Amino acid sequence: MGLFQANDINAGVEEYQKTLQAKLIDVREEDEYAAGHTAGHIPASINIPLSSIEAAREEITDLDTPLFVYCRSGNRSGHAVTWLKQAGYSKVQNIGGIANYSGKTE
Repeated sequence: MGLFQANDINAGVEEYQKTLQAKLIDVREEDEYAAGHTAGHIPASINIPLSSIEAAREEITDLDTPLFVYCRSGNRSGHAVTWLKQAGYSKVQNIGGIANYSGKTE
């Protein structure tokens, strides 16, 4: 994914589904993640809001776990990816925003 190219969340979710032991993380706030608000959330995703991203250390203890991170537009997930990499996670990818997701949500 190029520097000025938008992340393709649909391709990112597809890659997540093919990756063993991967976690899909939604970094929107809890009310945004809840079903029925805007787009809902992608099934099997874990909600770890950017405002409390340090909770990822308790939720995901293996720093080599592949992490696929999204938010509404891709901006907050970019910040979360930076934090997660600085925290020592080695396989972290910003897959963009749910606003561009065409798959099933709940």
